Amino acid sequence: MSRQKEPPVYRQLADTLTDRVRSDYTAGDLLPSESELAEHFGVNRHTVRRALDELVAAGLVTRHQGRGTQVVDRRLDYRLSAGSKVTHNLAELGMASETRCLSQELEVPPGTVAQRFALQGQARLLHVKTLRYVDGSPLVMISHWFDPRRVPAWVERYRGGSTRAFLDQHYGLRLRRRQARIEALAACADDARWLLCALHAPLLQVTSDNIDSTGALVEVSMSRARADRLSYHIDFPNSDFPNAGEDFS
Repeated sequence: MSRQKEPPVYRQLADTLTDRVRSDYTAGDLLPSESELAEHFGVNRHTVRRALDELVAAGLVTRHQGRGTQVVDRRLDYRLSAGSKVTHNLAELGMASETRCLSQELEVPPGTVAQRFALQGQARLLHVKTLRYVDGSPLVMISHWFDPRRVPAWVERYRGGSTRAFLDQHYGLRLRRRQARIEALAACADDARWLLCALHAPLLQVTSDNIDSTGALVEVSMSRARADRLSYHIDFPNSDFPNAGEDFS
């Protein structure tokens, strides 16, 4: 009769820490230091570090240089509307955010994006990839597809930060969503690398058509967020009453 192989020590420790985080800690609490955990459980710091890596990948904790390992809110409630702005929404939740630019260049877009812009042949769009960090942890990766005629010299100017604020400041464009599609998908290798999640982990993708004040399409954005860290909150205005609706200003 074969003996079932036990999971490695770091995996067992990760399971123990997961149970403790869920039962004994709340969002914002700091875990004991790696050395304290190593002494408490009678293992070396490398084992503790690997166990904490598992908790980071699961979205339970984040690491902060100089502060330690902090328990995070398992799921952010993000309000999705025609005029919602990521930076503003996160600020209202009391969360610090940062947007880093991963790449930006002219590319032939996927077929679904090309159709939205009514492109022909091998016409290219400006493709800007950004990664949104919340309280130091990567949360959302976004592919922005812009009509390059509307954002001349973008590559020379943009170095990171809110794309909405950048559009307003440099091009006088205040975009709003004309439509949005939400779907579930599994993380690919690129997603896992940037979002620090497991391969094939569940993600939520929001594809938005973003238009200017005249109704012209300027951007198609495709954001991918960890489903264990974020949920979308959508309000439906009551159109039965006069003047009901959303404020897009």
